[in-house]
Amino acid sequence: MNDKNSPKPLGPNSQLVRAGYDPFDYHGFINPPTVRASTVLFPDAKTMERHEQKYTYGTRGTPTTDALCEAVNELEGAAGTIIVPSGLAAVTLAFLAYLSPGDHALNVDSVYGNVRHFCDTMLARLGVQVDYYEPSVGAAIESLFKPNTRLVHLEAPGSNTFEMQDVPAISAVAHRHAAVVTMDNTWATPFYFRPLDFGVDVSIQAATKYPAGHSDILLGTVSANAEHWKRLKHTNGALGICGAPDDSYQVLRGLRTMGVRLERHQSSALEIARWLETRDEVARVLHPALPSFTGHEIWKRDFKGGAFSFVLAAARKDEFKAKAQAFLNGLSLFGIGYSWGGFPSLALHVDLGDRRVLPAPADGPVLRIHVGLEDVADIKADLERGFAAVNAL
Repeated sequence: MNDKNSPKPLGPNSQLVRAGYDPFDYHGFINPPTVRASTVLFPDAKTMERHEQKYTYGTRGTPTTDALCEAVNELEGAAGTIIVPSGLAAVTLAFLAYLSPGDHALNVDSVYGNVRHFCDTMLARLGVQVDYYEPSVGAAIESLFKPNTRLVHLEAPGSNTFEMQDVPAISAVAHRHAAVVTMDNTWATPFYFRPLDFGVDVSIQAATKYPAGHSDILLGTVSANAEHWKRLKHTNGALGICGAPDDSYQVLRGLRTMGVRLERHQSSALEIARWLETRDEVARVLHPALPSFTGHEIWKRDFKGGAFSFVLAAARKDEFKAKAQAFLNGLSLFGIGYSWGGFPSLALHVDLGDRRVLPAPADGPVLRIHVGLEDVADIKADLERGFAAVNAL
């Protein structure tokens, strides 16, 4: 039993406001200083020889990057975090840390497309075999293991079509085979899902998105549990990949408001998703928070979160591109652009042609939308303009 005088655990938004930096570590200033550094001086040759000081060179961290790492560690429940220049760099760093020539890896077929490209090109060149599995496989993934399977990568919900995965079941199987489990958790962030609490060994985020929150920073984070932290850290040191202090400062500042932004993104997106389900122009809405979505029960058990897609109804495949482009060109509030997680609403027509196991929807083109912080009534009005453009074809 806790002592009655001990402080109660902070709520999630309070944790976001305080994590990673104590203002009284630096004269009471609320935000940490931005320390830019390559060279770090040592007081004498002996200290340099033995590396007997906290900071030794800019690639090994600064007070600014450490503040962000400590905040992410706290949010993830991790033993350590590495900051890298992008979300893709975060995934590739994890793969390079735990895979060697002759190894086999299992990768979810709904993975971010650029990760698939890395696996099929760079990892293949390095002698690593990668097979792709269906996201809903759950514990049946055991049949796909080989004697040399060393890593299983998850992304839930999946890129563009948002398939769910049974994270605890897959992690349990992987650990029985002594495989490392990595997961891209960009969609939920550790605010809405903590992978390390569900059996994942290495949690990955594109901090470009919700943590940064303003569509102007590229950054990735890789957080490991105690068992796998040392190898991740050594790999990063060997590669010399590091995030910049200025970008780290901006992401740490973005974290302070991430909770309230996520709540707004999620509530607005769900309202829009439910509204889209009523539209004749829409064949299906791909949002795991909807009861109509396959995998909704897993989402309800484990997750919260917001970005989603919908299938624009089209009778013939040769209409897909024309209808998708007409819809996008009819929008004015939504921007047409990659990424998501920032304050403005975004939309794009997704390409699913690289999938190996999952077939692309046959009932129309898939449009991914990120619902921003605008008023829901204005977002609906803009989507109406998109539908009007389609109907005018």
